[in-house]
Order: sequence, then C-alpha cells, then structure tokens
Amino acid sequence: MKLMGADEHKSRRLMSLLKKRGYIQPAFELYGGVAGLYDYGPLGGRLRRNVIRKWLNHWIKLGNIVEIDSPTITPEAVLKASGHIGAFNDYASECKSCNSIFRTDHLLEGFHNNPDSLDNTALDKELLNHDIQCPSCNKTDWAPSEPLNLMFSTTIGASKGGRRAFMRPETAQGMFLQYPSIYRHFRGKLPFGAVQIGKGYRNEISPRQGMIRLREFNMAELEYFIDPESNKNYNLQLWDEVLVNLIPDPMGGDSKELSSTINEAVEKGIIRDKTVGWFMIKTYELMSELGINTELIRFRQHEIDEMAHYATDCWDLEIFGCYGWIECVGIANRGCYDLKAHQKVTKSNELKAWRDFEKELEIEKVVCSPIQSIVGPQFKDKSKMITAHLEELNGLEIEFPLTININREQFIIEEHMVEIKKIKSIERGEWFTPHVVEPAFGIDRIIWHILEHSYQEVSKENDEKYTILSLKNNICPIDFSVYPLYEKDGMPEIAHEIIDKIREVNEININYDGSKSIGRRYARGDEIGTPYAITVDHQTLEDKTVTLRERDTQNQTRLSLEELVQFVSKY
Repeated sequence: MKLMGADEHKSRRLMSLLKKRGYIQPAFELYGGVAGLYDYGPLGGRLRRNVIRKWLNHWIKLGNIVEIDSPTITPEAVLKASGHIGAFNDYASECKSCNSIFRTDHLLEGFHNNPDSLDNTALDKELLNHDIQCPSCNKTDWAPSEPLNLMFSTTIGASKGGRRAFMRPETAQGMFLQYPSIYRHFRGKLPFGAVQIGKGYRNEISPRQGMIRLREFNMAELEYFIDPESNKNYNLQLWDEVLVNLIPDPMGGDSKELSSTINEAVEKGIIRDKTVGWFMIKTYELMSELGINTELIRFRQHEIDEMAHYATDCWDLEIFGCYGWIECVGIANRGCYDLKAHQKVTKSNELKAWRDFEKELEIEKVVCSPIQSIVGPQFKDKSKMITAHLEELNGLEIEFPLTININREQFIIEEHMVEIKKIKSIERGEWFTPHVVEPAFGIDRIIWHILEHSYQEVSKENDEKYTILSLKNNICPIDFSVYPLYEKDGMPEIAHEIIDKIREVNEININYDGSKSIGRRYARGDEIGTPYAITVDHQTLEDKTVTLRERDTQNQTRLSLEELVQFVSKY
C-alpha cells in the first residue's frame, strides 16, 4: 500500500485552521495553556457529539447491547482489584543534564519496532546502544528509567478519613461492576454487551502530537460478555468482498503485512478468536462510515510478549496520518480476568452466568454437611458464612481438625461438628464466569483522523490554496448554510424564512451568514465542512427559487422552495 510520508507541516496547517474556525484549541490558553488538555469549540463540540451518536447507534442497533453510565471517580479498592494500581505505569527517563523527563519508549520510536514491550533494563540498554539524545538539551546522560503510575489521585470526602480514589483511566471497570444488573436485564441470556462513553484520565509523562496524547480524553468502550464454550454464530462471509490490511504477530508464524478478508484470517487461525474477528470488521465498517480513508487503516496484532497475561488475542486498529501510524482502537479478548478479579476481592457470587447442560447429569459426590445444632451455637453470627464455605468443600479431601480462613478470620472445625456423606444429585447446568471481548475506542484520536482525512488543499486558477473539509454528512457540525447575496432588498428576510422552515426537519443544523462577499462565504463554508450552501438572490425575489451549492463538487442547482424542503427532508 502506497502511503504519503508523515507530514507535521500539514498537521500545523490543519491545527491552525481548526483553531481559527472553532473546532479544537489548547485549553486554558489565556493562562498559557496546559500540555495534554484541549477544548472543543462551537463546531468541534457538535462534531464530537455527532461522532459519539454515530458510534453509539452503530452498536446499540445490534439489539443485545445497552448503554450504561458510571462515575469517573473510582475508589482505590476497585482499581487495586483490577490491577491498575500496580500495573498502570509507563517507564520514564530523566535527563541528568537538564532534568527533563520523557517516556522512555517515545525516545526510542524509530529505533525499535516495539519499544512499548520492553522492560526497564532493555529500554536503558536501547537508549545507550542508539546514543539517544535528550530532546531538550541534546545530551545523552540518562538516569535509569523508572515506572511512573499514570493515574490522577483524589480523595472522596473532605475529612482526614476520606477514601482514596482515582480519576478513572478507563470506563471498563464501571461496566464490570454493573454486570449483575446487565445480566438481569438480558434475563441471563448470553451473549450481551454494554457500552459506556465518557472521560478518561491519564497523567501522561510527556504529552505531544496535539490530540493524539491527552491527559483528559474522550473514550468509548464496549464490554461483550460471552460463553467461551458456546458456538459463535457470526456470519463473517457477509464481508468476503472486503479486504483489510493485517499485520499478524511475528511470533505466530505470519510476520508480513497481508491483505485478507476477516473470515479467511479467522479460518487460518491468524485471528485467534472469532468474536474478536467479528468486532474487527464491524469496527472497520464504522470507521468507513465516519469518513476515515479505509486505505489508511490497518490492524496490528499484539505480539505474544506484548499482550496482557490474561488476554488470548488482541488487535489494534491503526490509522495513518500526519503523525504516522496511530493506534485508535484496541480489540481484545480479555478472558474472565476482570470479573474473577472482582469476585476474589468482593466474594460476590453475582459475577457469574448460568449454562444449561445438553443432558441432565446424575452426579455422586462426597460433601461436608455442617451439623447446625453444633455449628450455630459455636460460631453464632458467623455460622451462616462458615456453613456456606464448608458446603463447597470436597468431603474426600478434608482432614480434621480443619482450619479455614474467611475474610481474614481463622476458624477451627472439629470432626464432630460436621457430617461427611455421599449424595446423589441431578445437575442441569452450572455457573461459570463469562469471558469478555472488549473494543476500546479513543474518540479524540478518531476525530483528529476524521478531520485530517477530510482536509483537502486544492489549487485555484491563481495557484492559491483553497481548503475543503469533506466531512461525511452524518457527522458534520452544520448541515446547511443560507447566504443572502446582499443583506438588503428583502433577501435576509427570505433567508430567515427558509431557515425557520428547514429547522422544522428533525436534527438538521442550519445557520445564516451574510458577512462579506458570496465567494468568501462559500470558501468559509467549505473550510468548516458545510455540505450545502443555499443562496438567496435577485431571482429568488422574482420566482421563489434558490441556488443549492454542493461543497465537494461545487455544482450549483436551481430549486424552488418546495423542492428545497423536499431535498432537506431526504438529507
């Protein structure tokens, strides 16, 4: 696939346009700005909302996926159970000469294929081998790299006894903890999923590349709960005419980039999980509908030593642009790690699902049955908890006296307190912990690439650069602009009548612009991505017709007001 080189000059021109036209700009700029924080302006805010709406509808319409919303402040205990307290780290290197600090893997970009997979010892060795210079002072005197936790901490409550908490680094944990409610909503019938859209926080060591690396960012995640033993009925053949670019894990036997259908890649075992493959093609569809150039999309499989230890397969959707290939979506089979981690800490039995057997099973087993007339008086209010624990034990493996530990308390069970007996039971099914497939989307990164892929610089007859933002109609901030040729002779009044009429059509955003020449207004509309311009002129005063101008072709059509309203209603 032939690609243009990464172009930071283009990124600066695009950022300048977006700032001027009210799409995005550095936050708190009057106070000098803060690295890694950006504002969405009047146009950017609506673009963001339209992208999120499109994303949400894409998944909700599947029928077995619901939206939930959970707090952005997360208690420490939750993130400790999930592993974020100990593992949500990046390695950082400090320059001994100027005391600047940088993410170590960022320093090695261009010198190592996958520096993010290296430990601190290997990172330090690569810095030395490649004689990496400090971006601030050009010296090569680095202190040993150290892990830095990237979560923003806070306290819940104003008193000294307040609970320690963090601003969430992901939305996923809120969905895992709402699993019991979602399970009941779907009457216990897997597979089903939940989505959540909102803010995430990551205290980046050295934020850079504009909207690519942020400290506060918009994210959208989907947790899809499945039975790993059930058949996965996804008809991937529906997309047999769609070729996608894949970079498989080189340790899996296929290291070269290839073009393949998702179905073929699943059948060959390149994509190890069929559900992951299904989400890959559905995500590819969504990116196309949002306006991403599909020739600049690829899926890169995580190497075996790069994946989380609990994951069975993981692919990143990467998009090419001014900054090279950027990860914008991660699609992973997380196994049952998260639900089991929260089960272990909370001792909850609500994070499981029921699976029916194909045939009933008659099972004989030896159980430990507490004698309540002894256990009750002996352990009083703890007897119910101890009984539940003993009934889970295999009676053949018990030796007395038996020491059990429950909630950090130790209890001694003597032989006379229980009865070891054989029982026969009919088993119709079993409880199990569902597995989870998670597509996680960086909304800001996707929006940046939508804008970049839509950004065109064309030359006019006088060789001046003319900018067009060719946004898809379903996400553009303004759908129609109405321009009176002159702000006199009754033209503004007719323009406002047209606006009032069109606003009766649901979800159409239309604006009025009467400043400067009509040519300047057309150019301004093209720059901000307005698909259609409606011009009211002298002929409108005579026959009630207007000019409809299309942004990308710049073709103009004369329509009556009735034809215009009909066109808008089908937009």
